[in-house]
Amino acid sequence: MHIVICWLALLLTRICERQAQDTWRNLRRELERLHLVTLAGSAGHVQQTTRLTPAQRDILARLGVEPPPPLTSLTPA
Repeated sequence: MHIVICWLALLLTRICERQAQDTWRNLRRELERLHLVTLAGSAGHVQQTTRLTPAQRDILARLGVEPPPPLTSLTPA
């Protein structure tokens, strides 16, 4: 099973490289800067993603992936 998972990961990596026309190292380096932030206060909790850079938007567009919504959840206190 482990070999199948590793093979699928490699396949997904190669598909991303071809689709985005860039190396996996560059794609990962840029996309790992995207974070989900949870803010908590007396008014409640909010989860939001960090603002996308132009490079991140370009990568997601080339991969055909919808950008994450800026606001993921809002929970009033």
